[in-house]
Order: sequence, then C-alpha cells, then structure tokens
Amino acid sequence: MTANLGSGLTDAEGGPVRHIPVLLPEVLAALAAQPGKVILDGTFGAGGYTSAILATGADVVALDRDPNAIAAGQALVASSGGHLTLHKSQFSSLDAYAPAGGLDGIVLDIGVSSMQIDEAERGFSFQRNGPLDMRMSSSGVSAADVVNRCKVGDLIRIFGFLGEEKQSGRIARAIEKRRVDNPFVTTRDLAGMIEIVAPRKAKDKIHPATRVFQALRIFVNDELGELAQALFSAERALKPGGRLVIVSFHSLEDRIVKKFLSDRSGKASGSRFLPMAHERAATFDAVGKQAVAATEEEAEANPRARSAKLRAAQRTAAPAEKPDFSIFDLPDLASLDRIGG
Repeated sequence: MTANLGSGLTDAEGGPVRHIPVLLPEVLAALAAQPGKVILDGTFGAGGYTSAILATGADVVALDRDPNAIAAGQALVASSGGHLTLHKSQFSSLDAYAPAGGLDGIVLDIGVSSMQIDEAERGFSFQRNGPLDMRMSSSGVSAADVVNRCKVGDLIRIFGFLGEEKQSGRIARAIEKRRVDNPFVTTRDLAGMIEIVAPRKAKDKIHPATRVFQALRIFVNDELGELAQALFSAERALKPGGRLVIVSFHSLEDRIVKKFLSDRSGKASGSRFLPMAHERAATFDAVGKQAVAATEEEAEANPRARSAKLRAAQRTAAPAEKPDFSIFDLPDLASLDRIGG
C-alpha cells in the first residue's frame, strides 16, 4: 500500500512535496519514445511524463479528468509547437483519442497526484483541512456524500476492501452514530474522529485515517473500474509493437494490471491435472521484468515512489479481445453508487 497516499505527502520538514515524476527513466525506456512516434499520457497531472516524452521528439496526446490540470497544462500545449494535444477525459476512454493507425505507446500513472493532494479545497488530504470532497473531475458524488449517506454495511465494505482497513466495522459504526446530528463536512473532522475510535499504535507508520481516506478516494472516483476499462481501451488503441506502461502505487491497482497482462499473454489457465484450456493468441508480450520498483535513492528523494511498481508490455498483432471484467475478480461495488438508497 502507499503510505500517506490518503493523508498527503510531506517532506522532512512537514511541507508539501513538489511534483516529481515517479520512475521517469524507467518509464521512458519502457515506452521507447522517439521522433515520429505518438504516445498517449492518460494521466497528464502536472505534465511530468508528458514533458519528458516531448523531449524525446515524440508527439503526445494527453488526457486528464481534472479541469484544473487541463487549465494548468495550456502553457505546455502552447510551447510544444503542435506536438502536444491535451483533452479533458477519463483515461477509460483513451481509445477514442488514438490516431487511425493506432498509438505507439501509452503511459498511465495511477492514483492521485501530489498536485491534487496539495490543494486543500479538493479534500484529498486531512493534513490540509478542506471540504470532504476528493472528486478528481470536480463533479458527481463527493466523499462527504458517501460518509454521510451510505449505509453502515456499505461503508464497511468500502473501507475494508478499497482501504484494507482492519477497523472498518468500528469506524463505520462510529461514523453512523456521529452523522445523525452532526454530518461530516471537512477532512480533519473525519480524520479526527477516526483517530479517536481507532487510535494510532506505536508500531503504526501511518495516520489511522490514511486507509479510510484512500478507500473513499478510490470509491468516489471509481479508480479500479477506470483502470480496468483503460486496460481494455489500451488493447484496442495500441498498434502492433506499441508499448503499454503502467505505474501503480498499491496492491489493488497492481493486482488488476498483473491479472490483465497475465490473461492477455495467451497463457492457458487450469490445473496441471486437467486438460489444458484452449490456447489464445497473445495480445501482449511482457517487456523486461514483470515489475520494476524504485531504487533506494529515488524512494529517499521522492516519498511517492516508495511503493511504486512499473509493469510494461508490448502489443502483438493479435486482434483485441472482448472486455471481460471477471478476470479481475473484483467485488461488485456498483450497488453502492446509489448513495443512501
């Protein structure tokens, strides 16, 4: 799991960590970006990967669901000399932005950006008090809606699965009791209550509210569903030989990426005691090691890199398969979208 991902990243003096692209040399090597290629950056953020890809001479199509990121990125668009186009879009729809011949590469940096964490008004960090929001697209159901209106059983499921929070039941029941007369409005209000009902133990490295905040952020933005959709979109959008590069920051994300690439490798599944299932043509081949982690030096310099994992694969000439969400073995959380229903 990513330590402090839900609580905000801080440096040794307690200040906000500036945006530093994670595993940048490894990402560029895996993408094999060069002049004449078209690379899609599905998580533009502060433009770290995009700027580095443009520097190789490649053209970039960049996406972000955050309107603030789109606005801030216009200066880079203007200075790119026509080599960068930037679109407000969720990366689950990335295939809609692929050129007719397909993309040469796709990079996705999964999760919340340090830029979003540093903006108190976005409500991602309880170290910077703000409204309990967490919406990357600034629209739809907010974290406050979830906390104040979801049934206690649904909160337990959200905190337990998406946050891997062992005290999910205790925290959810405390929320249910408190919100009746005093709904949660701010990040520190919720974090403070969690700290009381599930206090920090001496061995704990993270704040007691970290996993709950992570779970709320993932649920509000449907991050796991978006990632799954993006993988299928990438399969459709990449040309033969195109590279898919994904940087994830906790086990839930990495598990989805790993299962997708394993399924699309063409390996048959089944017991060694039973006849092998029908062999399928691989749509992806692994590039290099299955997972690349940050060096100790990078992790020391950039706290966000500590739990980062990079997985890369190269598209084959086999036709894209139909999307099959069963390969991810995810619980059905769709029913929880009816907040208060």
